[in-house]
Amino acid sequence: MTIVTRPRGRRAREEDRSGTRGAARLRRAVRWWPAPLLAILLTVPYSALPLPVLLEGPIGSPGNLQLLALCLVFGALATGYDLLLGRTGLLSFGHALYFAAGTYVTDIVMLEAGLPFAVSALLGLLAGAALSVLLGAVGLRVGGIAFSMVTLAFAQAGSILVQRDPGGLTGGEEGRAAPADGLPASLVGIQHTAGLYWIALAYLVLVLAVVQWAVRSPVGRVWEGIKENERRVEVLGLRPYGFKLAAFVLAGTLAALGGIVYLLLTGGATPQTTTSDFTLSLLVMVVLGGSGTRWGPMIGGILYTWADHRLGDLAGSDTVTALPAVVRAPLSQPLFLLGALFVAAIYLLPGGVVRLPARLRAARTTRAPSGPEEAVTA
Repeated sequence: MTIVTRPRGRRAREEDRSGTRGAARLRRAVRWWPAPLLAILLTVPYSALPLPVLLEGPIGSPGNLQLLALCLVFGALATGYDLLLGRTGLLSFGHALYFAAGTYVTDIVMLEAGLPFAVSALLGLLAGAALSVLLGAVGLRVGGIAFSMVTLAFAQAGSILVQRDPGGLTGGEEGRAAPADGLPASLVGIQHTAGLYWIALAYLVLVLAVVQWAVRSPVGRVWEGIKENERRVEVLGLRPYGFKLAAFVLAGTLAALGGIVYLLLTGGATPQTTTSDFTLSLLVMVVLGGSGTRWGPMIGGILYTWADHRLGDLAGSDTVTALPAVVRAPLSQPLFLLGALFVAAIYLLPGGVVRLPARLRAARTTRAPSGPEEAVTA
C-alpha cells in the first residue's frame, strides 16, 4: 500500500496566504480591544440603559454605580494578589492585612490627627507598604505551606488587634466611619457617586498597567522561574528571596491603595476587611477567573463581587420565599448559592473563565477536517 499526496494548486496556496494575512490583521486588531472597552466604561455614569437580571434599574443609577465601582476595585485587588499566587507561586492567606492597613490608617489619621485626606491617604499607602516589607521579610524566610501558615498567623493577629479596639482607634466590631468633613467635597454624597466610580476605574487601570509592566520586566521573568523551579533559579546564581520579597511588597502596596479607594466607596473602615475570609475570597476570585493570566483575576474579581451582591438579592426575593421549605432553606443562603456557582465553574471551566475562548477554539479545531491536502491510497 502506498500513500500519494496530491500537491495543492496555486489558487489554494494563495487562499492560504490570504487567510493567514487576514488572521494576522485580526489578531492585531484584537490587541486593542481594551481601548474601546475603557471608553465605554468611562461613559457608564451617563448611561440610562437597563440591564435586566444583571442590574436593578438604569446602569448609571447611584446604586448600580456603587456596585460597579466595588466590582472594579475587587477586580484590581485580585489582579494584584495574583502577583503572588499566579506569577510567583506564593500562596498567602494574609493579603487582607495590607488592604485593611490602607483603609484603617487613612481613616484613623483623618479622625485622630485631623489631617486632610490626601496626606492621610499617603500615610495609609506608606503604612501598607512598610507592613508588607516587614512581614514579607519575616514570612519569606520559609516556603511552601509554612509560608502560608505564617501569613495566616499575621492576618489573624491583625484581625484580633482591630476587633480589640486598642485605645478606641479601630472601633472594634463596628468599625469607624470616615469624617465627612475630612473627605473631598466632590466625593461625598450620593450625587457624586460617578466620581467614586471613575476613581475605582482609575485604580483598576493603574493596577493592570503596573502588573503588566512588572510581569514583562526581567524581574517578572525571574518570578516565573521561581514559580516553575526555585532551585533552578538558585543554580543560576540568583537569590529568590529578594525577588519574592519584591513581589510581596508590590502586591501589598497595591492592596493598600485599594483599601484607600474602598474607604472612599464605603465611607468607613470595617473589621470584615481584616479577616482571613477576605483573603480566601481573593483566592476564589483568582481561581474563578484564571490564575497566572493577564485578564483572568480581574474577570474573576468582577464576577465574584457582582454575584456576591446579586445573589444576596435573589436569596431574599419573593420567588425564593414562595418555594417549599426544603428548597427555600438552602436557596435563601447567599453563601450556598455562591459556593454552588463556584464549584460548577471549577468543574465546567477548568483553568478559569478566561480560558473558555481557547477551549472553544480547540474544540472547533478538533471537529474540523484534518487538512486541505488530499491523501490518495493506492
